[in-house]
Amino acid sequence: MSQSVARALSILDRISSGTATLTALAEAEAVHKSTVLRLLQTLEAEGYVHHDGRHHYILGPQLFRLAQQALDSFEVRVVAAERLRRLCDETGQTVHLAVYADGIVTYVDKLEPRRVGVRMASRIGHSAPLHCTAVGKVLLAGLTPARRAEVVADLPLPPRTPSTLTTAEALIAEVTGVADRGWAQDHAENETFINCIGAPVFGADGSTLAAVSISVPDVLLEYEAVLHLVPTLLTATQDISRECGYSPKGSAR
Repeated sequence: MSQSVARALSILDRISSGTATLTALAEAEAVHKSTVLRLLQTLEAEGYVHHDGRHHYILGPQLFRLAQQALDSFEVRVVAAERLRRLCDETGQTVHLAVYADGIVTYVDKLEPRRVGVRMASRIGHSAPLHCTAVGKVLLAGLTPARRAEVVADLPLPPRTPSTLTTAEALIAEVTGVADRGWAQDHAENETFINCIGAPVFGADGSTLAAVSISVPDVLLEYEAVLHLVPTLLTATQDISRECGYSPKGSAR
């Protein structure tokens, strides 16, 4: 691996996380400021970073262009886009689409209701906890039982709220139930004031391609009312799954 390329990528990651100055970046990388400055100058010349008058660095427009191209080329996102908008409009709530890879759940789309309301902190491209979100549980449920156990065994289970599941045994039991019934819930487990429901999107071979969730602040709907949205959510994910080539009768699932 090229050390310069690896360090440049590390610097971009640190900037995205809020490390903004040359001094702070050099300290975080444990190298001289001149080394970091050379990389920053190259990144800035190519449009990957930008600095203001106080020499605080932020991500540049080239990264956003690449990110948008990556999202646009993500097939599930493209196939699901129109149906997710309809789901958002039907429910009047925030809808997420998330995928799983290498132990990480990533939001690849987010649709908010057209009316101005409570905004979710989630963002496209950001990760979601596996153990305390509806999309995380759905994607865990899509793994084989053996693989699911391996992932959970290595998973940190920090308590995000008093309702968060913090033991491997409790999480495995919860996710097994999700696999059986076909949908998941986050009952104030990630944020105390938000309840979510989630369901899987299947591919042609029956594997879980993605998870769709509806997220609702409790100031808008009580928990029981959120559960009443499950049939609407399942109808949407079934529609998307069909568009992705899934057939319940023809699938090995």
